[in-house]
Amino acid sequence: MKISLLICENLLSFQSFPSFFFFFMLINLTFSLPPSLLNCFALSLNQAQWPLTHGANSKNPSSQSSHSSPPPGPPPTTQLPPPKIPASPPLLLHYFQQYHHHPRSVLVSRVASVSTLLQCPVCRSKWKDVPFQAPKNVPSFQRSGSLHAYVPNASPVHIEPDHFSDDELVPDVSQGQPSSSRPHAITVKTLPEYPAVSASESFSKFGVLVRVLAPPLDNTLPHHRAPIDIVNVLDVSGSMAGKLILLKRAVNFIIQNLGPSDRLSIVTFSSSARRILPLRTMSGSGREDAISVVNSLSATGGTNIVAGLRKGVRVLEERRQHNSVASIILLSDGCDTQSHSTHNRLEYLKLIFPSNNASGEESRQPTFPIHTFGFGLDHDSAAMHAISDVSGGTFSFIESIDILQDAFARCIGGLTSIVARDVQLKVRSASPGVQILSTPSGRHKNKIFDQGHQATIDIGDLYAEEEKEFLVFLSIPVFPAVDGEEMLENMPLVDVSGFQKDSVSTDTVEVEGERVEIRRPQFLSSTDWVPCLEVDRQRNRLLVTETIAKTQRMAEMGDLKGAQALLAEQLSTLLSTASAQAGDDLCNQLEAELKETRKRMETRELYERSGRAYVLSGMSSHSWQRAATRGPSMPISSGGNSDMRRTTTSYETPSMTTMVTKSQNLNLAPRE
Repeated sequence: MKISLLICENLLSFQSFPSFFFFFMLINLTFSLPPSLLNCFALSLNQAQWPLTHGANSKNPSSQSSHSSPPPGPPPTTQLPPPKIPASPPLLLHYFQQYHHHPRSVLVSRVASVSTLLQCPVCRSKWKDVPFQAPKNVPSFQRSGSLHAYVPNASPVHIEPDHFSDDELVPDVSQGQPSSSRPHAITVKTLPEYPAVSASESFSKFGVLVRVLAPPLDNTLPHHRAPIDIVNVLDVSGSMAGKLILLKRAVNFIIQNLGPSDRLSIVTFSSSARRILPLRTMSGSGREDAISVVNSLSATGGTNIVAGLRKGVRVLEERRQHNSVASIILLSDGCDTQSHSTHNRLEYLKLIFPSNNASGEESRQPTFPIHTFGFGLDHDSAAMHAISDVSGGTFSFIESIDILQDAFARCIGGLTSIVARDVQLKVRSASPGVQILSTPSGRHKNKIFDQGHQATIDIGDLYAEEEKEFLVFLSIPVFPAVDGEEMLENMPLVDVSGFQKDSVSTDTVEVEGERVEIRRPQFLSSTDWVPCLEVDRQRNRLLVTETIAKTQRMAEMGDLKGAQALLAEQLSTLLSTASAQAGDDLCNQLEAELKETRKRMETRELYERSGRAYVLSGMSSHSWQRAATRGPSMPISSGGNSDMRRTTTSYETPSMTTMVTKSQNLNLAPRE
């Protein structure tokens, strides 16, 4: 304490601010003064009476006689009140900058003398104009010892309109494109579970595989894919402070890989939400403005996911022009701290769409998917999964912020390759007595009607070369024999057809269908008992997906031991099937997923940290048969030997793979 008082006494012996200020900074940098000494110094300093004056410096103005005549020349100077000095070094530095550059209080008494050149009371530099008032809401500093002054983030000034109908218009690419130049229709293929069923027997759950394959992108066409409208809804709460660099890099990757007919809007949220970029085309000034607002992002405040989503939804609902494809990309690393928390899909539908007051499954569904990205160990995976699930999007679990760009690349690779829209399959019974029992299709909407004689499956949009497979389970009756007529061995089961909308012109296109037939002999040969491996593997996918969903519910109730036992049982069943023993690639992926799920459910802590998010992301991927990022990202060049690589790339299309490879190569390239 004696040393502290001695230093303070010597500091206060200086006769001007510049002298004491630089000496104090030198001492602080050299000896790292403790807070106690800083507080002691500030207390002593506030009691001092420095002769800071405007004009010539006077060491003892109080000694001048009040009766003496004023000297010739400029008016007498005014004594300044002693300043209140803050204790911490960052605030000290900020104080002197504020006092030096913004001394409005010093100038109040001199406003009348506008003809006189104003002078800084510290360095005696002359001013021609009164400086601006310092900001009053300077954020507080943590006592970290940093001497850097507060510099506010320079964000572009943008005032939100009351209605988001200020989107940039783009030419209608569907006009003037001849029908002959449009992409080909999707392909439908069917396979029965067995080639034959005995005529004298019925079959209660006969499986028919329906495979839908989208055509590839034809880059030779002037408009080979649908233009898209994307809204990026980004979490910029305080917890994002250390992650903004990688977030900006990932969003800039999206900006650079959108086409000139694509449009992008950016909404940020913390305690509240702001639309910082209207829908702009990603070419020329639109792309430059997007990069500018992204690079100006800063992190602060709480986490209001619902406010961000509502504003993102408004951008798409209130736009003047509608690109044929629209989507929202939501990214967050935390839990919603502002809105009422709920993990119910229908409740989130009402929160995001306030005008949707209907109840039940018939409530209004969103017209655009919300693809959610939760990263880190603290995000609300249940909420992110619920939001994506109710809207038709996917939920990606980003275990490390380092792979965020790859995850965005996978999503953008799909969205920028949509070649078919509003795809619907129709299944119709082709023989008396053949009844459609079920059409398990995950989250794709399906309907069975006409007493089981007809069914539909709504697939929605398809990415280029995307493949989806569905099982249709039938009830097959005994094949009737007709007296006096030769028995027909072939029996038609169902007719499969469908339609789609062209992704560019939105014209409805009929899909060429197929008829499924089997033989109905009196006696079966040995080959008639061999199941179709493609049907068998889809049965396995449905069973594994159902098992994982059950174990997730068990884990939520705390029954991790029971979940482990059920996963082990399902793994044993999977490995005994014909398709798994034949080395089927999908079965290998399912095996890897069961093993990884068991690993992440070993303890409650492990399940809370990453198990829940990993399982929910997998359920999202399987329910839509669409790729989503789960856990760590593996380099494309690593091939298919890694179990994690298999689970990460399930349902990945060639366009997705190409975009992820581009992202990984960009990350490997040296940065200037």
